[in-house]
Amino acid sequence: MSGDREIRPFRLDTAEEAISDLHRRIAATRWPGRELVDDRSQGVQLAALQELARYWTADHDWRAFETRLNAFPQFTTEIDGVRIHFLHVRSRHEDALPLIMTHGWPGSVVELLGAVGPLTDPTAYGGRAEDAFHLVLPSLPGYGFSGEPAELGWENGRIARAWAELMNRLGYQRYVAQGGDVGAAVTDFMGRQGPDGLLGIHVNLLAPALDLKDHLPAGTDQERAARDAVTTFATDGFAYFLEQSTRPQTIGYALLDSPVALAAWMLDHDTDSYYKMARAFTDKQATGGLTRDSILDNITLYWLTGTGASAARWYWEFGRFQAAAAGHAPPPLQVPVAFTTFPGELWAAPRSWAEAVYPTLAYFNEADRGGHFAAWEEPELFASELRAAFRGVRQ
Repeated sequence: MSGDREIRPFRLDTAEEAISDLHRRIAATRWPGRELVDDRSQGVQLAALQELARYWTADHDWRAFETRLNAFPQFTTEIDGVRIHFLHVRSRHEDALPLIMTHGWPGSVVELLGAVGPLTDPTAYGGRAEDAFHLVLPSLPGYGFSGEPAELGWENGRIARAWAELMNRLGYQRYVAQGGDVGAAVTDFMGRQGPDGLLGIHVNLLAPALDLKDHLPAGTDQERAARDAVTTFATDGFAYFLEQSTRPQTIGYALLDSPVALAAWMLDHDTDSYYKMARAFTDKQATGGLTRDSILDNITLYWLTGTGASAARWYWEFGRFQAAAAGHAPPPLQVPVAFTTFPGELWAAPRSWAEAVYPTLAYFNEADRGGHFAAWEEPELFASELRAAFRGVRQ
């Protein structure tokens, strides 16, 4: 990858007019009537979204998030023609293991911030100094403060190669990688490409199960429950995935024009996460790190960066790549794989599924709590999983 390799400091400084414009647009929202059911089966519920909008304009403090984000070392660098934004937080423990973590959709680096402390300074959270990590948290191309690709082809393999280049550029000769959601798909590709220096990967979504569910074990109650969960997602919770993988530009017009439409689209991801986020507004009950403010920090990040459409295009690239690869086995894994199942995940994959997809599985655990946004929801539990998952590759 040739071109400008310079690493430049980055600092967030939002124009006041951008925030004022956001508030004006929220106030001008045209609301639909109330849904005709008592659950989310017709979509995001009116009461939850109206309370979100009220809090967004009356109480949410974007400047507080700006201060929080700017407290972390942030940088940008150009890789393969795209500006990549990333946080680079080194542990005070010099022997820490470098770790690159990739967020997903509708997430961003916001969902990973709560885990920074437990991962970089484990002794402050009941861990051991030898379990510390140096963290690299990039924003996916087209997401957040990273640039928007101007050409086709930014699928998981290309992003994985960019991440390997980023770690090389930072001088890391030995490192590990982690991801959930979109980040799980990218990290999976890193494990199959096996770049120099990659010691192992950890994922917390068994993304291939969406295509392989009919070929995975289904003899136990747990396996059948996982298969049923995949089927439910593919028939009832698939709306955002189908739209973004086939018509990202179409939904992009709404996502860049109406902040309330953007918020509704981002909340309507999966049942477990939706109800946790909705309760943060309607009942003022936060589930771990899923507070009203952090949820709105993430949505506002998408709004102010205007990345609703460009982020959605990853799904189009994913669908295009899947179609081209149909009938071909993926490249074999080149490194050990660690997997954690969180009970609130889209489908809670049993060990037999993880072993079938990842023959090099070296670590598996079923957490007792947490969902799709595990690092966001349960940052300390998530960090403890990564410590355990990568303990065997530190030697």
